[in-house]
Amino acid sequence: QVQLVESGGGLVQAGGSLRLSCAASGLTFSSYAMGWFRQAPGKEREFVAAITWSDDNTSYDDSVKGRFTISRDNAKRTVYLQMNRLKPDDTAVYYCAADPSRHTGTSVARYVYWGRGTQVTVSS
Repeated sequence: QVQLVESGGGLVQAGGSLRLSCAASGLTFSSYAMGWFRQAPGKEREFVAAITWSDDNTSYDDSVKGRFTISRDNAKRTVYLQMNRLKPDDTAVYYCAADPSRHTGTSVARYVYWGRGTQVTVSS
């Protein structure tokens, strides 16, 4: 079965950095666009970043543009989210997800496979 497993979350001070990883199995990884979403307590899940299957196009939410970088390694079946200059507002559970359309998308509904999430907490 398809599994997406996130790792790399944790507690960091404001201004610090974290690198999230998402390891995929059970799917043809290179055929999917991949995205990162986040969900803070009491809020809806929101788009963070996405990358096409061929790594030639990325998209970001305005709130993270210039601070976060999404990348992927199809040989390792892994997608990454480098998060720099973290802010307390970035505190959330971060999820990776797979989109079979192979194009970057911001809608939760486009993504058919989801990981269980990793907690990121940014202290002020």
